[in-house]
Amino acid sequence: ISPLLLGWLIAVGIRLAAGSATVATITAVGVMPGVAAASGVPPELIVLAIGAGSVFFSHVNDPGFWLVKSYVGTSMPDTFRTWSMLETAISVLGLAFVVALSYVV
Repeated sequence: ISPLLLGWLIAVGIRLAAGSATVATITAVGVMPGVAAASGVPPELIVLAIGAGSVFFSHVNDPGFWLVKSYVGTSMPDTFRTWSMLETAISVLGLAFVVALSYVV
C-alpha cells in the first residue's frame, strides 16, 4: 500500500473515531515516521496526505460541526448534507492532488 494512502487512511480512521482533526493529524504523524523513512516517499507529501485525511467527514463528535451548524443556522440533517459532504470532498480531492504531486516531485 502506498505510504500516502496509508497515512490518509490512518488519519481518516482516527478522525471518524475521535471527531477531531487535530487528534487525527498528531496521531497519524506519530505513527508514520518509520513508514516514511523506509518508503523513500518525501515526508512532506505524507504530511499533506495526513492533513487531507484529517478533515474527512465532519460529524457530531467534531466541535466544528456544531459551530458551522450554529453559525449557518442549518438543521442537523442539512449540516450533514452540506458541511460533512464538503469536508469529505476536500479530503478526497486533497489526497488526489497529493498523489498527483508525488509524480511531479
